[in-house]
Amino acid sequence: MQVSVKYFAGIRELIGESNSTINVQEGTSVSSLWRSIIETKNVKFDNVKMAVNMEYVKSEHQLKAGDEVAFFPSVTGG
Repeated sequence: MQVSVKYFAGIRELIGESNSTINVQEGTSVSSLWRSIIETKNVKFDNVKMAVNMEYVKSEHQLKAGDEVAFFPSVTGG
């Protein structure tokens, strides 16, 4: 099944693209997708927020065909 993936801010810079379409198995978690992306791109980025269909989700959220997934860096400050 295919999902649409969007990358924002520093993640977009690291990945080298703003969006992609990725084939995943049904029931793949959003965190598994993220791990697969950073392995494939050979980058390290730990503190990431995840959204599916414009709503923030927990890392174990299972993806469905046609989902739009977005990865954002967590904002920290002081």
